[in-house]
Order: sequence, then C-alpha cells, then structure tokens
Amino acid sequence: MSGVIVHLPRESSGADGEPREDAVTLRLGPGEVARFGRGPASVPVELRLDDPAISRLAGEIRVTDDHWQLTNHSTAHSYLVENPEGAGEYLRVPPRRIGAPVPFEFSRVVLPTRGAATVSFQVFAPDHLYLDPDAMGVPWGNRTVTAYSLNETATYFLVLVALCEPRLRDQSRVAVPTTPRIVERLSGHLASGELTARAVSSHIDYLAEEKLRVGAPGTSEPGRSDRRNGKREEIVGLALRFGLVREEHLALLPPLARTGGQERQAAR
Repeated sequence: MSGVIVHLPRESSGADGEPREDAVTLRLGPGEVARFGRGPASVPVELRLDDPAISRLAGEIRVTDDHWQLTNHSTAHSYLVENPEGAGEYLRVPPRRIGAPVPFEFSRVVLPTRGAATVSFQVFAPDHLYLDPDAMGVPWGNRTVTAYSLNETATYFLVLVALCEPRLRDQSRVAVPTTPRIVERLSGHLASGELTARAVSSHIDYLAEEKLRVGAPGTSEPGRSDRRNGKREEIVGLALRFGLVREEHLALLPPLARTGGQERQAAR
C-alpha cells in the first residue's frame, strides 16, 4: 500500500475571499492522521481551512492499510465526500461521525460555508489492489495481485492514455504531450466536467508517485527525473513497455477531428 495524498488547492479561498498563497500537499502512510479546520495555535491542524463557518478542529483523515476514514468533529454540519469521476456519487458524513470509511479512489471533501462557495480539498486513496484475472477460481492461498493496479475507468488512466497516444499512433520517438495539450485533447469528454491544467498535473503526479512508482530505486535512469519532462517520459516508457496502455485503449479518448491541427497533434 502506497499511502494517501491529500491536496488543498491554491484556489481554495480564505475568509477574506483571497486565494491561498500556496497549495498544500500531504502524504500519509497507514496509521497516520491529518487534521483539518481553522486551527488555532492551541489546536494545530495539518490542513488549515480559513472560513468562520468551519470549526477550529473540523475533522480528521485516518489512513488504514487499504482505505481511508473521515471523522467529522462538527456538532452541526455534515460533510460531503464526492467522487469526481463517478455519476454524481457522494457520501454524507454526519456530525460527530467517527471513522467513516471512504471507498472512492479519488475524492473531494466538501465543507459548507456561509458564502456562496464551499471549501474543499482532494484525497487520493490508498493504492487499490485487483486480483489477477488469470488467478480467479484458484484457492485463496494461491491468489496474486497485479503489479500495477490501474483502474481503466478512472480519469488518471484517461490522462495516461492521452500521454501515450502519440507513441501508440506513431512508433517513432515523438514528444510526450504537455499539460495544455492533454487539457485540449480531453476537452468536453468527461461527464464530471472539464479538466483543468492543475487537475492534469495532479493526475500525472499520482501516476508517477503512487500508481507506477516512477523514480523508485531501480525504475529510472540516473538523473532522468531531474529533467523537466523526465517524469512524463518515464511514465509513458513504463506504461508502453509493460503493456499497461495498448492500442485498444485509444478508444477511451474522444475521436480525433480530421482537421490539419488535430492531425498534426496525432503525429506529434
């Protein structure tokens, strides 16, 4: 299990309506806890949410071996845990609920405020494990799990396919698409809404650090990850070498419009 990533985006606004100066990203392992709320000095929190409607200690995230739990310390407000990649799926965590298990692989935790906008942060769940299909039907003692557990219905997998698309369509050594190109390529294709450049970057980081473990000892060439595009190149190289993304996965992407610009994009 590779742990949980909690991300509070920069666009989250404080009580004065101004954006936060910096995004906050936390990495938590099994048994670790992150607290969130307004957080005075007497009650330190790892995620500070500056809104007067949010409790000083609003809640906490606790990581287990295969999922994470949300505790709501509020005595008055329920919190929502949304699945941005589902068809409107969400969980409601009522006041004073302790350790509500969250099954989503990618979640948005939403807290109510007095203003028109809510306050939210994102949670990437522990690495979900899937049984090897070839091992189904054998005794449990002999089961195996896949080395790279990828959910082909998740948005991060769609981003991975878009990264690999140019090399799948043209076997020559072509450039890996940039974030703006990924945003453009997937525009209007997701039922959950438009992908932003920040969201694409988060999915790429999730693929590199959690799903494919790019940069781990023995998985990358020395110094390669230090280059600007090194992470993307390693992601694409690993996915294609091990057949994690194949030509049939291109059907997950929107059709290529047969215009000059789109054809040039496909060839790059």
